[in-house]
Amino acid sequence: MRKKVLIIAYYWPPAGGPGVQRWLKFVKYLPEFNIEPIVFVPENANYPIIDDTLEVEVSDAIEVIKLPISEPYKFASIFSKGKTTTISRGIINDNKKQSVLEKAMLFVRGNFFIPDARVGWVKPATSFLVNYISKHNIETVITTGPPHSIHLIGLNLKQKLDVKWLADFRDPWTTIGYHKQLKLTKSSQREHKSLEKQVLTAADQIIVTSSVTKSEFQNVTNQPIAVITNGYDDETNQVIERDTKFTLSHIGSLLSKRNPEILWKVLSELVKEDDSFRQDFQLNLVGFVSKEVLQTIKNLNLIDYTNEVGYVSHLESVRFQKKSQVLLLLEINSEDTRSIIPGKLFEYMVSNRPIVAIGPQGSDVEKILKDTNTGVYFEYDNYKLLKNTILQHYKAYKSNNLDVFPVGLQKYHRKSLTKTLSQLI
Repeated sequence: MRKKVLIIAYYWPPAGGPGVQRWLKFVKYLPEFNIEPIVFVPENANYPIIDDTLEVEVSDAIEVIKLPISEPYKFASIFSKGKTTTISRGIINDNKKQSVLEKAMLFVRGNFFIPDARVGWVKPATSFLVNYISKHNIETVITTGPPHSIHLIGLNLKQKLDVKWLADFRDPWTTIGYHKQLKLTKSSQREHKSLEKQVLTAADQIIVTSSVTKSEFQNVTNQPIAVITNGYDDETNQVIERDTKFTLSHIGSLLSKRNPEILWKVLSELVKEDDSFRQDFQLNLVGFVSKEVLQTIKNLNLIDYTNEVGYVSHLESVRFQKKSQVLLLLEINSEDTRSIIPGKLFEYMVSNRPIVAIGPQGSDVEKILKDTNTGVYFEYDNYKLLKNTILQHYKAYKSNNLDVFPVGLQKYHRKSLTKTLSQLI
């Protein structure tokens, strides 16, 4: 008989973006390891990104339970739909560029909704699940965040029913980059820390996506912590022809602070210095891009070489990865982002395209790229080396010899990762 496990999540198809991929894939493969996943999600969530194509990946054999949720973002959109949408996506302007309304919304979001704007779902979800778990004899519960209010549901169920509880952190809680921008009062900061500690000490098993986050959480709890990264799946067997242009492509959101001027300056310099490079070069931005990033690109005279694609479906983003000449992985230059391993990294790695990554010192991404031989990692002061590497890639492209030879990727396949998860369950 298969073991039943209840998975409590916020992001689920038709939600788009990286937040939905992790558990969509775990749920896909768990039955192969004699585990029956039951998924509990909001019925009418206010997702900032929609990708209807992901719904076909949910098997009819999987039981998905939904409960209505009331979200303040819907009410706030009456006053400013644009600001509400960008904030819910994590796109937050620098303090000097924020309007009075934006500052007020951030203050309310940070101090009146702790740990996040979905906290109002915790009480009704707990009440519903106490009855459901008891009725269906479920012994194991998994919560995944952000939003980290989902973990409070797990905390309540642990206290009320003493179920086995695994808390999955796709991102850190109080040390994630945008946390400092929420204009938190000291009492709100203390409340966040307190809730984080309660979750980390009450869960039977903590799951994180990076070793940096594991080290951070080990300072808070003695509970077992396992690292299960994100990964890749067999998305398409379609043969995709490479771009004829020398395309450098970034897939995903480019927030205001994720604006690598070092890269834009390198590309601007190469365009000025090399007529051949100028004729061949194209920058693809696939996903939401902040006005600040686009303005920097424009100021450095790169806008004519930029293809701003916007958001596309997940399957279409995979096609962009496979046909691009070089893939860009960009992270904010901050101590707080060392633990961030973007889910797209693993899809990048199986696209057989060289990766150029820029981020903070001591990032987990650097080790993964080095171990798998899939790209080169640069810190924000590596201007000369970055320029030389892009130029080398361009010369290889011109000689039709721009290839990559990855090693050890199989352990990042979603099925392999699910096997590790099944052993924890």
